[in-house]
Amino acid sequence: MAGNLWTTDGVSAQGNKVFELRTYATDDGKLPNLNARFRDHTMGIFERHNMENVGYWVPQDTPNTLIYIIAHDSRDAARENWGAFREDPDWPGIAQASGVGRVQVESVFMDATDYSPMK
Repeated sequence: MAGNLWTTDGVSAQGNKVFELRTYATDDGKLPNLNARFRDHTMGIFERHNMENVGYWVPQDTPNTLIYIIAHDSRDAARENWGAFREDPDWPGIAQASGVGRVQVESVFMDATDYSPMK
């Protein structure tokens, strides 16, 4: 599901923890800026707004790409969490100062299977 940082298209009520897989593609040379922004600021803001940091990866064969997974208590919670993130007073200044520029974002919501070690 393609989207942008500010949408949770298709979010519906669900009582189970959900995982959100997000892929960010930056302009050439901007991945170090994006990694620094996540390391130094974004992860903390996520936690402040009830988003659980699960993991962060950089694909070996896809330059300028960051892939990460966060968890929410439910799909409704995801909508609320992103709304709170968007309204966080620290976010605009951090985003502007990071020098990341435009980022192409894809977001996919996932449910853990009954046999998944991570639930």
